[in-house]
Amino acid sequence: MKDFLLLRSIFDFEAKEKKLELLNSQMADTGFWSDNTKAKAITKEAAACEKILNLLLTLDTEIVDLQELLNLSKEEDDVLKDIQKQVKSFEEKLVNLEEESFYGGEYDDLNAMISINAGAGGVDANDWAQILYRMYTRYFDDNGMEYTIEELSNAEEAGIKSVSITVSSYRAYATLESERGVHRLVRISPFDSNKRRHTSFAGVDVIPLIENSDEVEIKDDEIRIDVYRASGAGGQHVNTTDSAVRITHLPTGLVVSCQAERSQLQNKTRALELLRTKIALKEKEDQMKELNSIRGDQVEAGWGRQIRSYVMQPYQQVKDSRTNTEVGNIQAVLDGEINIFIKDYLKWRRRGLND
Repeated sequence: MKDFLLLRSIFDFEAKEKKLELLNSQMADTGFWSDNTKAKAITKEAAACEKILNLLLTLDTEIVDLQELLNLSKEEDDVLKDIQKQVKSFEEKLVNLEEESFYGGEYDDLNAMISINAGAGGVDANDWAQILYRMYTRYFDDNGMEYTIEELSNAEEAGIKSVSITVSSYRAYATLESERGVHRLVRISPFDSNKRRHTSFAGVDVIPLIENSDEVEIKDDEIRIDVYRASGAGGQHVNTTDSAVRITHLPTGLVVSCQAERSQLQNKTRALELLRTKIALKEKEDQMKELNSIRGDQVEAGWGRQIRSYVMQPYQQVKDSRTNTEVGNIQAVLDGEINIFIKDYLKWRRRGLND
């Protein structure tokens, strides 16, 4: 029973019970689904609370059962098999509970925007940015995460200069926070006729899409709006009109671009929403003085600053410099199998928060 009381304390059982009760009352409201986006967020949060509460209650029952079986085992030898089954079930639930403990950040449950920018390395860096773009969209597809390409800038010779993607999924920010930083690629360059080994870099940024950002006021004289022709994969998907929109917020220097929609007006509306989110985040960072803990230091994508290295020559390995996680199958990683890096980062982050 002491063990269960400790688990109750760690996961704040009573607070989650009250939170679930509040969420259930909101979901019972007749106008609950009038705001579909907000309703989905509330139902996901309620499901997460309910999952933890059910796990804790089940563990409480299993602890009592185990104690009874242990007492019986002193008298009956055949009870040991039942104990082994019970222990295995208990361990599986503890693993689930441990994974839930990874998520405690203020923005963890929110949607996110991930941006990839080519860094040092010329055409190889542009190609590397496109490889990362493919890696992340593969990951989103494999894990059922909805996403929208907000802006895509193709490079002249090969690859892309940059891309921004909105990811709409429960805990998208917590999931993608591990990817923020400089990613380094070492390989035999396909663009070098002498087949020499090249090192190239790409910078990845991830920001949470803060709720209620529509409350941020943006004055017309505080922004500069530029329109340009949307770029794409070619063929029927290329827009032949200047529908893409780039908005610069003059007081902060923040820039957002959007070409996801067909019309210039729709892209402008969407870009303004994204800009409000970025302004809200910046204001909160300035007020709370938590810039490093929320987004980390923004540094040039170049030598000595990488968070993860992808080496294809002279050996094959992907290594995260923060968690020391290593994977030998680099092709699997580039095909979107990055869960091991994400989970190990969340464990590493939790240790840092508890220190």
